[in-house]
Amino acid sequence: MSSKTNQDPKAFVAIKKRSRVPGVMITQTVEQLPPGKSTPDFTRKPIAVTVQEGKKTFFKAMVSGEPAPTVTWGRNKGEIDDPEKYKTRYDERAREHILEIININPDQADTYKCFATNEYGKAVCTTTLNVIAAGFRKKSQGGSQQEPQDFRSMLKKTVVVTRKKQLPPQKEGEIDPKLWELLISAPKKDYEKICLEFGVTDFRWMLKRLNQMKKERADEQAKVVEQLENVKQIEVKPNGKAEFGFDMQLWDPNSAVNLYKDGVMVPYADDENSKHSLRKKGTNYIFSIKDPQPEDAGFYQVDVEEANVLTTDFRVPAVEFVDKIKDAKAVESEDAVFQCVLSTPLNRITWSREDSSLEHGDKYEITVSEDKLTHTLRVKDCEIADKGAYYAIAGIASSRASLMVEEDPHGRKGRKGTKTIGHDNLSNQGLDKAKISKEKDDLEAVNRALAEKKAANTLGDAKDGGDGRDGLGAGDGSSGKIGDGSSDRDGDGTDGDDKNHLRSEEDDKDTKDDASKKKQSRTGPLVPDTALDRGVQFVSGLSDTNANIGERVEMSCKLSSETSEGHWYKNGKLLTNEDGVTIIKDGAFHRLIVDCCKKDDAAVYRFEAEGRKSEATLSIQDPPKMDPDALGNFTKPVIIKAGENAEWKLPFSGQAPMTIQWYKNDDELLPALNVKIETSDSESQLRLIKCQRKDSGEVKIKIKNEFGTTEAISKLIVLDKPTPPQGPVDIMESAVTSVEFKWKPPKDNGGCPIANYIIERQQVGRNKWTSLGEIPGNSPSFKDSDVDPGRRYCYRIRAKTAEGISDYLQTEDIPAGVLRYPGPPAVPKVVSAFKDCINLAWSPPCDTGGTKIVGYNLEKNKKGTNYWSLVNQKGPITDTKYAVKDVFEGAAYEFRVSAVNLSGAGDPSIPCDTVIARDPMKPPGKVTDLKLTSSNYMTFSLAWTKPKEVQGVEDEAQGYYVEIRPIESLEWTRCNTTPITLTSYTVLGLKAMATYWVRVIATNYGGDGEPQSFDNYIIAMPPPVKPRFKDRNMKTFVVVKSGNTVRLNINFEASPMPEIFWLKDGIPVPKHVTITNSDKGSQLLIPTSERTDTGIYTITVKNMVGQESFNVEIRVTDDPKPPGPVELEQNIPGTVTLSWTPSPDEKRDDRLHYMVSKRDSFKRTWRTVADNLFNNKFTVVNILPGRQYHFRVFAKNDMGLSPHSESPAFETKKEKEKFQVNRPEIKHRIFDSPPSFIVPLKRRTAPQGYECYMSCAIKGDPAPRVTWYWNNISLNTNTNYHITNVCGVCSLLILRVGPKDNGEYKVAIQNKLGTAESSMMLNVRE
Repeated sequence: MSSKTNQDPKAFVAIKKRSRVPGVMITQTVEQLPPGKSTPDFTRKPIAVTVQEGKKTFFKAMVSGEPAPTVTWGRNKGEIDDPEKYKTRYDERAREHILEIININPDQADTYKCFATNEYGKAVCTTTLNVIAAGFRKKSQGGSQQEPQDFRSMLKKTVVVTRKKQLPPQKEGEIDPKLWELLISAPKKDYEKICLEFGVTDFRWMLKRLNQMKKERADEQAKVVEQLENVKQIEVKPNGKAEFGFDMQLWDPNSAVNLYKDGVMVPYADDENSKHSLRKKGTNYIFSIKDPQPEDAGFYQVDVEEANVLTTDFRVPAVEFVDKIKDAKAVESEDAVFQCVLSTPLNRITWSREDSSLEHGDKYEITVSEDKLTHTLRVKDCEIADKGAYYAIAGIASSRASLMVEEDPHGRKGRKGTKTIGHDNLSNQGLDKAKISKEKDDLEAVNRALAEKKAANTLGDAKDGGDGRDGLGAGDGSSGKIGDGSSDRDGDGTDGDDKNHLRSEEDDKDTKDDASKKKQSRTGPLVPDTALDRGVQFVSGLSDTNANIGERVEMSCKLSSETSEGHWYKNGKLLTNEDGVTIIKDGAFHRLIVDCCKKDDAAVYRFEAEGRKSEATLSIQDPPKMDPDALGNFTKPVIIKAGENAEWKLPFSGQAPMTIQWYKNDDELLPALNVKIETSDSESQLRLIKCQRKDSGEVKIKIKNEFGTTEAISKLIVLDKPTPPQGPVDIMESAVTSVEFKWKPPKDNGGCPIANYIIERQQVGRNKWTSLGEIPGNSPSFKDSDVDPGRRYCYRIRAKTAEGISDYLQTEDIPAGVLRYPGPPAVPKVVSAFKDCINLAWSPPCDTGGTKIVGYNLEKNKKGTNYWSLVNQKGPITDTKYAVKDVFEGAAYEFRVSAVNLSGAGDPSIPCDTVIARDPMKPPGKVTDLKLTSSNYMTFSLAWTKPKEVQGVEDEAQGYYVEIRPIESLEWTRCNTTPITLTSYTVLGLKAMATYWVRVIATNYGGDGEPQSFDNYIIAMPPPVKPRFKDRNMKTFVVVKSGNTVRLNINFEASPMPEIFWLKDGIPVPKHVTITNSDKGSQLLIPTSERTDTGIYTITVKNMVGQESFNVEIRVTDDPKPPGPVELEQNIPGTVTLSWTPSPDEKRDDRLHYMVSKRDSFKRTWRTVADNLFNNKFTVVNILPGRQYHFRVFAKNDMGLSPHSESPAFETKKEKEKFQVNRPEIKHRIFDSPPSFIVPLKRRTAPQGYECYMSCAIKGDPAPRVTWYWNNISLNTNTNYHITNVCGVCSLLILRVGPKDNGEYKVAIQNKLGTAESSMMLNVRE
């Protein structure tokens, strides 16, 4: 593999590279880039835009790469080849590739892609176009009052439409029906997210109509669903499954639950290994899609019977992780951040842990970049419980990383947030409660001691209390809850706030006075006091009680003394055991028991002891009751046949008035033609007339009065013949001699078990049906062995019970006798090889030929022969593995296998790899002399020496693996999937300046040897190079017109990657100046320059080896404005002084100067008389009298000349003298001359393929005749040469010079006075 790389650097590969611009995917198509070449990349990617319908927009991109890449555009949902909608162009000045979209309409909203391609790779990035429909909101608001009514009428029309049909298509200008369906099922918090996916940014106007739709959907669901909650939309989970679900309680547990995708029913199973499955736990339903793929995307709906309960949209965007999330580590109370970069913009992705999805809130902060490519999760205020795995899920792609949370070694945990403060408060509250509980226990112990000893005792610490209404008899506030004087029935007998309070008939006034005095005297901490004996006290008093007639009831209280006696009263009348009650004294407890309550037992009961009393009310209730014997008969199922009547009768008792209601399957029954209900004061009867099978179910009676409700449940079973067996019929076998098929039992067996199935058969083409007999009802399958080869048969299946025979289920035509051979099995795999045995294994074929596989034939081929011999001579192999022992040591073999079914043997498989019959080898040893031969930012090359062979310990190495491991990772990555035979290798696709561990492993048939690695890690970088600037002709002075773009490209060479600094006049460059750096150069860009950008810009390139600087002066100026009016003044004869008003640009441009030009009436041409004038005055000399002069003054700077300012005409008059002409004698002269060369031909050397031009200048009178020669051959008539003679200049032009044009070229001139020649040699250079 490595040798091919060295020979052909352009061999096609696909190496993924990361761009410096987020969201750009780069694929390198060669293993090694030639020097000076690079893959395409984006220096500026297109930006996502949102535009209104009917407008136009632009996508702009800037690319780099050597050679220059070709830029193309595309979109996800269509083409962009329509020139009326899309135009592409390249702006050379701005170096931008532009896609212009004209007259945008909503269907052009899409994800657009930009591709940059050259011969070394391809770069791609994406952007989105969002379109706002024009007039959409006005239309919605304008029709908002009528929409609910229109929708209700539309819903009435569509109620009967089955869910198996797709939703109506979206109409122009209206909301997509899918959006309405999704919003009905979604919680309110998800409205905004769902609307954004459909391009709706403001959904508030939709709420009124949505609420109406939700109400109507709830009415539809109420027919089959008792309760529906916790609806969850579809999400891809960390386990790789897409799940959605809800909590649902059905009226009828047998109701059909159907799943649809895009209107088509999807079968599902209870097995979680199936593609679509349902997992049900109690009322929780969870649907899952195993291993979701792009084709699983669609519109999913769940229906119960005909009612929709959930709608969700599963979208699978074409997205990948350009940069996955990385493991993070944090200290308690710090924040942890996970970040990923996508290849395609997405509004949101799913952040999740193992057991739940994460939402934006106080704990988690989820953010998305402006270009929708970078997604970030921040875990705030980390705790130990936050550690674990975190997932980022985009579409069906996922990325996993771990969070490690360490304890804060400085104990700063309690300083942050309010949770620690709250914890302290809870701790303080717990201490207070413990303290109060202890004080209360101490107080109870004191009270018990008071009651037993009747003497003074010390009281525990307690806070001040009120009188406690009844308190401890004395009312000092020391009972009940501490210090508040309130009642606590579990306390010390103080029922202060309860209506069944304890009353003290003595010392009431004294108690209040004592308490008042104690309050006034307690100004400091409480100290023990001496308590006087206050007699018997109530530890717990009586409580109001409710009891039903006939029940046993008990009322009790507890005194502080076990010796005290007391009396019971009923409505003030003393009670004894002779009054039908039982009075019991058990130590300090006193009980009153009524064994069988009657109505007249309702009264106010009071217990008195030693002047203390407590009273309570006993209320007697008479709820509905049923006779147990009648109830037992009622609960027995009522079994009848179809068409018969069913009757229930139940007597009852209870206090009137009572309400009696009958229900069937939880639906209330009202009197009707087939429902008769008769009710008296003590009995109710229900009669159902002519019952049918569908009337089977639960029958319930509910009896209710003011004291309670009672129910009784019975069951109605209506027997009838069963429904037909269910299809579809699955064909299990269709062989030459038999046909086997199976079906599903009837949906309703009619109330009786299926006894038998009746089978009939018809041969296709005949009208006669033949009975094949009956089969047991516990096995819904049948095998027909009496078939004729080549015939087709149709079968009828009926179910038979004790109540009758069902209608038939008819199968499709089933062919018999068709010879179908199985397909080839998978390629055999060599499990192990020895010198006398080779073990093989294979997988069954996917295509069994319609019948079961009875065995396999295994064949072998000795390498070097064309003969395949059968291994299993004794018959087919029944297993999918076999040990071949008929082999010779050292021979090479190939094996193939074919499957055998009832029709015969099928095609053989592809032969396995060549295997040699020999004992296993020992793994080789370590390689030696491992060294690094070269490296750069993306690759490094290795070389090593083959390990030595040690007999019996280490065998010969037959190949090598190269593995790398980033220093931050724990996993080794194998660079070559197949072993290489050379002892050198180049590792590609490295990250610049990344650090790697590298090792080499020798391998052979016996396995891998021990790895040999470097002692130190390797950094992906070339050898260190001090920064130096590569371009010797770099400009040091640049002039730019104001408003134009300034772009400086500075190329340098440095290793490792240097730091780059730009300064303007010694300080950092302004913010509007864009700096773009790469490993080979840096670019300074000023998009729109101004005069203030003028200055000296310095670039400094610095790395660990050294640094280098370079200065460039940039002058931003503009075309100069002309100077003002020009004035003339003559002070000295022969001179004139010009003065003019300065140009307005003179103050803004220190390099502005002036130029003066002159024209006189004699020569009539303008010539410059002065330049580089930095003042506004100039004196022109040599002014001759009698001539008229004109002057022009120009302003001049680095950009050029301004328009001129012209002076008025200037003239000095000359005194005229008498003009006299002296005519000389005329002498006649003859001008004839022989021909001669003024400029002869010159020797020339011309490059091949270019034009060649030869010329000479001649004279002579009369004009001589010119003839061109090539190697003494006249060329005047040769049309391949262009010959001209203009004013004595003779020329010959050869458009494309070739080797045939080598030779001597000669020009001959001749007139009547003589001849002349000139020649030259032409040499053509290849």
